[in-house]
Amino acid sequence: MELKVFNSLTKTKQAVKPINNTVNFYFCGPTVYWFQHIGNMRAFFVMDSMRRAVKYLGYNINHVMNITDVGHMTSDEDSGEDKMEVASKREHKSPEEIAKFYWELCHNDMKELNIEDPEHICPATSVIPEIIDFVRKILDNGYGYITKNGVYFDTSKYPKYGALGGMNQNEKRFGARIEVDEEKRNPADFVLWVIAKDNHIQKWDSPWGVGYPGWHIECSAIGNKFLGEHIDLHGGGIEHKTVHHENEIAQNYARCEHEVVDIWFHLEHLMFDGGKMSKSKGAIYTLNSLKEQGYDPMDLRLFYLSAHYSKPQNFTFEALNSAKESYKNLKRLLLKHKTGTNKIDSSELTKLKQKFSEYVADDVNSPLALSVMWDALKNYDDSHDIYDLVIDFDKFLGLKLSSVEAEKLEIPDEIYKLAEERKLARINRDYAKSDILRDEILSLGYVIVDKPKNEYEINKR
Repeated sequence: MELKVFNSLTKTKQAVKPINNTVNFYFCGPTVYWFQHIGNMRAFFVMDSMRRAVKYLGYNINHVMNITDVGHMTSDEDSGEDKMEVASKREHKSPEEIAKFYWELCHNDMKELNIEDPEHICPATSVIPEIIDFVRKILDNGYGYITKNGVYFDTSKYPKYGALGGMNQNEKRFGARIEVDEEKRNPADFVLWVIAKDNHIQKWDSPWGVGYPGWHIECSAIGNKFLGEHIDLHGGGIEHKTVHHENEIAQNYARCEHEVVDIWFHLEHLMFDGGKMSKSKGAIYTLNSLKEQGYDPMDLRLFYLSAHYSKPQNFTFEALNSAKESYKNLKRLLLKHKTGTNKIDSSELTKLKQKFSEYVADDVNSPLALSVMWDALKNYDDSHDIYDLVIDFDKFLGLKLSSVEAEKLEIPDEIYKLAEERKLARINRDYAKSDILRDEILSLGYVIVDKPKNEYEINKR
């Protein structure tokens, strides 16, 4: 089945058409200067969902993710301080120590969320020679120029600059938020190589002087090294769309003299308390902080799955508690089907598989794919056929369902049946029956705690 993804550049859903059935996939990775919060982790979950969709639909994959350990300014453009330098001063450690520590924390969180490793994970500092070579070819092709401060990309030489973010050249020039260097030809021109100040920690020799790469150039150089001059899918956060990815497009064209990326896709932010979750605002939760409150990483993954990547997702503990209860219910239903003896007609299984695959293929629509899983678990007689089907679905969902057999579910099936009967009574406003069922559950050693929207939680008495 053909995968279609919404292309942020053309603003249409576009079929992925890889060469030799191998999808070349690039995703912008972490800047490893601080803890990654659950908004950051949603980005890597989306990366993983796209990767799993590609594989589920029968393609091969060659997937690259960078690690930014140099060159990312405190502004996403060219102003401010290098984030690695800021972290080094804050913690009195070398940039290498900072990068190693925070990458290991990030990578561990990714593993706990069942995020698969890309085929290539590449720190920017490991490809300095490739970056220098990339910059040299941009200059040779007439798209860059040298100032006393470094090497800049000349945006006037690339007429399509601004197309991804929806701005034309003039709007980009006059509306640019970047600091104006007196030697820059256009305000929108961006740095490829920075001449370092004497006290700058990270710096390397180059043909233009001792310095370090700009942030944007690393992704182009890393992509070129591992994927060559054709990339089928390139993704990242919506915040990258108007600056970072715009600059990548221009750099790639200047180096290769043709467009490199077929499809650009962008995920929206995880929202919290009316705004995006942000390190700078201090409004963050990490995976570890949620684990300390008793949440399983799969509770968070199921929460992520409930929203499409292209829509903002609002984080609340009510929503996370709902995901937690849903994950418990999912495991309970799955084990019922695992021991079930009923046979399901093969045509029914084929319909469910087809529907699930169609939703995965339609711009990785995880909420609708989830609905097919719930349909299979709730609306069919207990059957190992359904169990096998949902385990197959989990190749995309990534909820670690094949390991559920090793878990011990503490709530008996009888209690869940009474709780569901009570839920129906509450929906029908039959509160007398609801109270009788609550007391019956209590007499059997369990307490039912009512939640908003007729949801509930069951605990041992």
